[in-house]
Amino acid sequence: MKNIIHFSHANGFPASTYRTIFAELADDYELRYIERIGHDARYPVTSDWPHLVEQLLEDIDRTYRHPVWLVGHSLGGYLSLMAALKRPQWVRGVVMLDSPVIAGWRASVLRVTQWTGLDERLSPAAATRTRRTQWASREEAWRHFHSKPAFARWDERVLSDYIDFGIPQTAADGTRTLAFDRQVEYVIYRTLPRTLGARLAHGSPVPVAFIAGKHSKEIRQVGLDATRRVTGGHIEWLDGSHLFPMEKPLETARALQRALHELQARELSAA
Repeated sequence: MKNIIHFSHANGFPASTYRTIFAELADDYELRYIERIGHDARYPVTSDWPHLVEQLLEDIDRTYRHPVWLVGHSLGGYLSLMAALKRPQWVRGVVMLDSPVIAGWRASVLRVTQWTGLDERLSPAAATRTRRTQWASREEAWRHFHSKPAFARWDERVLSDYIDFGIPQTAADGTRTLAFDRQVEYVIYRTLPRTLGARLAHGSPVPVAFIAGKHSKEIRQVGLDATRRVTGGHIEWLDGSHLFPMEKPLETARALQRALHELQARELSAA
């Protein structure tokens, strides 16, 4: 029987955007995921994301009979770790993709900036509010994103999947509409968890590994001190930005395999 990975996506990018990575892992792992976290009215987006964690945990409880590996990118990495903190008996280990833990004075700064609204200018939140939502055709959507510097760095297979699943056709005339509600995306950015570092003061109940982008602006902003503590220094660096899974999907899949093998070895040594 294959090991199971429950994958959680980054904010704004439905899980099927990562299909190139999933395909590379499919020989050894069974991949499961929630396609669009935060879009079920039963699990609203609120400060520190408790209901999003609940959504992930209920999906795990409903789907699996044995503990599983949790892997997540950005938003998904935080949710995976928070789920493991709440139900460690359901989780074998966590791999976080560029989800640096916010702790100490940085968590205090985040609390103040969220209260004052300054966080909106320091994150992608402001741009999200006016994000374009419709394109006349697949070709127009492709040209639009491929011309943007950030998306131009993406592997074309991943960009193609984002166009197909993140901007699906919604009308007979070929019109395509953004699948990830921009208001949900905006509120997720504005409610970034600021208590996670404190909850990890005594470590994680499950083993954790971290894969980082060498050019990640998010890591430069947050730092890695708290992340190093929770992972025991098990951090691997890949070339790329915060969105390195989209830029380097094959390298990301191989790094995930290494991280999971390492976590499994730590799991066995602790048994």
